[in-house]
Amino acid sequence: MFEQTFKNIDDILHKDAGCGSELDYVEQTSWILFLKYLDDLEKDRKTSAELSGTTYSYIISPEYRWDVWASPKNGDGKLDFHKALKGDDLKDFVDHNLFPYLKKFKAEKADTIEYKIGEIFSELKNRLQSGYNLREVINLIDELRFRSHAEKHEMSHLYEGKIQNMGNAGRNGGEYYTPRPLIRTIVRVVAPSIGDKVYDGAVGSAGFLCEAFEFMKESKHLTTKDVETLQKRTFYGKEKKSLAYIIGIMNMILHGIEAPNIVHTNTLAENLADIQERDRYDIVLANPPFGGKERAEVQQNFPIKTGETAFLFLQHFIKILKAGGRAGVVIKNTFLSNTDNASVSLRKLLLDSCNLHTVLDLPGGTFTGAGVKTVVLFFEKGAPTRKVWFYQLNLDRNLGKTNPLNENDLAEFVALQKTKADSLNSWSVDVADVDTSTYDLSAKNPNKKEEAALRDPKAILDEMLELDRESAEILNTIRGLI
Repeated sequence: MFEQTFKNIDDILHKDAGCGSELDYVEQTSWILFLKYLDDLEKDRKTSAELSGTTYSYIISPEYRWDVWASPKNGDGKLDFHKALKGDDLKDFVDHNLFPYLKKFKAEKADTIEYKIGEIFSELKNRLQSGYNLREVINLIDELRFRSHAEKHEMSHLYEGKIQNMGNAGRNGGEYYTPRPLIRTIVRVVAPSIGDKVYDGAVGSAGFLCEAFEFMKESKHLTTKDVETLQKRTFYGKEKKSLAYIIGIMNMILHGIEAPNIVHTNTLAENLADIQERDRYDIVLANPPFGGKERAEVQQNFPIKTGETAFLFLQHFIKILKAGGRAGVVIKNTFLSNTDNASVSLRKLLLDSCNLHTVLDLPGGTFTGAGVKTVVLFFEKGAPTRKVWFYQLNLDRNLGKTNPLNENDLAEFVALQKTKADSLNSWSVDVADVDTSTYDLSAKNPNKKEEAALRDPKAILDEMLELDRESAEILNTIRGLI
C-alpha cells in the first residue's frame, strides 16, 4: 500500500511545473510527510497525557493543524470536501500563511521538535505550482500512518529507496546517498555500543546514524534506560544544506528516532580551537563531501590550510573524537598519496595522533554518479599508528546503477579485518617503513601482480553499454521535461 502511495505521489509531482527532478520530489514529499508525522505525534502525546490524567499543550496552533487545513474530516471520518482547501486557495494558504507561521518556530536545543519546525520551514518552500496537485498529494499522504513500528519500518525502506533514486539522478547525488551495504559494513567494524555518543558532521541523509541505530538496537536486549539513551543521548549530526537537513530528519524519524539531534549549520565554520572536551564524541561515522572548495575565511578555522572540503572535515573529526574514540570515514583515495603540503601534513597528523589500523580500498563505481575512487579510514584516537592493515576490494564485475555494491562483496573484508590477516587482497604496512618526507600511504597490493596494460575487451564493452544506457535515460528525462 505505502509503495503504491509513494509512486502515485511521484506521478503527481512529475506533472507539476514546479518540480523538475528526483531532488524536488523528495523535498516536497518530505515537508508534507513531516507535517503529517507531527500531527500523528501530537495525537499520540495527547492520548498519553489523557491516560496519565494531565493536559496536553499542543505545539501547533489550531488553525495550522493538519486536520484543520490539510485534511478536515466529516462525521464519517472522510475528507470534508466543503471545508478542505484546494486550488489557488490551498496554495495561497500554504505559501502565505502556513510557511510563515512555521518559520517562526525557534528553539535553542536541536533535539526539540520546535527546532526542527523552525529550521525546516525557514529555508524550504512549497514548489508545487498547482494547488490541485498539492491537494492530491496531501490526500495521499493523509492515508499514511506513523503510529506503529511496522508502519514506520515499511515507510523507512520506501524513503531510503527515494533517497537512493535521488542519488542516482546525479546533481551531486553522492552527497545524499552512500550505499547502505558500505555503511552497514563500516558500522559493523567500528561497532558502537550503547552509551557511546555517535557523530556525523556531514550528516546528509543520516544513513550512518540510522544504520548505527539499527546496529545498536540489535546489539543486546534493551532496557527502558537503554531505549531512552538511544532516543535522546546517542546520535548527533550537523548538516549545512537545507534539503539534506530535512531528508536526514525524516529518515531518522522513520527509523524510529523521534527528535534527532541534528543541527542545521556549516560544520566547517566552527574553529577547531574552540572544541572543548565536553564537545567530543566516542564514535565518528561519516562520508564528508569531497571535491568542494572552501573559502579562505573557512580555512582559517583549521591548522592545516586547504580548500579541499573533505580534508577540512577529516581535521574536524580527529579533533572532535574523544581519547580512545573510534572512527570510520570515507575519503578520496588520492588522500593516501597526494604530494601537496596539506595532504602530507594531514597524513602525518592522522598517523601521529591516531591509530589508523585499517584502510578499505574501494573499487570505482562504488558511488553511483561519482567517478572518483574512495577509501575508508578506520582509526582510533589517542595512540600513534604502528601498523596499517590494507584491504583492496577486488570484484569480478563493474559496479554501476544496475549492479551496485552488496554486503556479500564486503563479507571477506569483515571476516579478515577482525584478525587483520594477510590474503590475496590484504596486507600490512609498518609505519616505520613509511617515507617521512611524504608519508605516502598508497594502497599498493604486494600480493597481486600488476594488471596488464590492456584492459579486458569484454569489460570495456560492458562499460560502454552501461554508459549508453545511462545516456539514454538522461535523454529520456530531458525529453520528458521539454
